Parts: sequence; structure tokens; C-alpha cells
Amino acid sequence: MNIILLGPPGAGKGTQASHLVKTRDMIQLSTGDMLREARSSGTDMGKKVAAIMDAGELVTDDIVIGLIREKLEGNKQGGFIFDGFPRTLTQADALEELLNEVGEKLDAVIALAVNDEVLVDRIVGRAAEAVAAGGVARADDNEESLKIRLMEYYKKTNALIGYYHAKGNLVWVDGLAPIEEVQSNIAKALD
Repeated sequence: MNIILLGPPGAGKGTQASHLVKTRDMIQLSTGDMLREARSSGTDMGKKVAAIMDAGELVTDDIVIGLIREKLEGNKQGGFIFDGFPRTLTQADALEELLNEVGEKLDAVIALAVNDEVLVDRIVGRAAEAVAAGGVARADDNEESLKIRLMEYYKKTNALIGYYHAKGNLVWVDGLAPIEEVQSNIAKALD
């Protein structure tokens, strides 16, 4: 089974992906993780990624698709969770084309629905708790940065909601429900 997790920063995509990895033997394909892994790999692709990132430029969609292709052609296990990709319609089309090329398909797109005000309060509170416990909060886990990140997310990914709804893949799940309830609702959507 191959799925996409959609949701704004802090909606719980990472938490839910980790649960699916444990319970369904799926492989989480996080764009950020793949880029960091490639950068330190020493492979030709990794050197290309490192050069682009070191120059402060954005990695092209072609490179990201290439990294995803490497993962898809490797170990399949229980399927893949696409986390952080696609973010645009162009990327969605490229992913669909790649899946077709390697004999795979997209089974579901899980959209974590959230209320932005509650989400901001949750993340700012989480950052404060981390600092109070002697830890370190993400530099961008503050109200102003979060609002900017949310606006950027919606500008880039809103079109994906309609795209996947039209394809019949989209399932909404309340991302602000208790974690176990979100897990249960995702499981129902996938079964």
C-alpha cells in the first residue's frame, strides 16, 4: 500500500507515519530525510545534492523524483508513505508517472484536517514544554514563524486537495483528535 500524508507543519504527519511504519511495515519517504541521507552518502546523486544545498539553492523536482525512484526500486516491505512530497501539482504528476513506471500505484491520500489557531497554540506550547524540560525547541516553533510556514504550505499544497479528491484518493482525518483516534481513523481509511 502506498499513501501520501498531507497536512500543515505540526499536524502530526511524522507521528502518524512512525505508527504506520511500526504497525504496517511501511517505509516512510520523507523528502528532508532522503536529501540529508543522499547528501552524506558519497554517491554521485549525493554529491549533486550536497553541491546544490551548499550553494543555498533548492533541490529540483527531478532530483527528488530520482531519490524516490531509488527507494521504490529497492525494498518494498509494506508499501510507502510519502511525507512532504508532493507539494505541488507538478510534483503530483511526476510521482504518479514514477509510480506507473515502477508498477506501483497510490492507494490513498490522508489529509490531516486541523484548525490553524489550535495548531499554532499546540506547537508553541510544545516548544515551551521542551524548553521548560531543559531541551531545545525548533527555532521556527514560534507563532510568527508558524503563521508564515502555514501560509506557505497552503499556497503550495491547496491545489493537491482538489487534485486527489477528483482522483478519488482523498480521505480527511481530524488531525487534532487524540493520537490514538487519529491512528484508528487512518487505519479505517486504509482497510
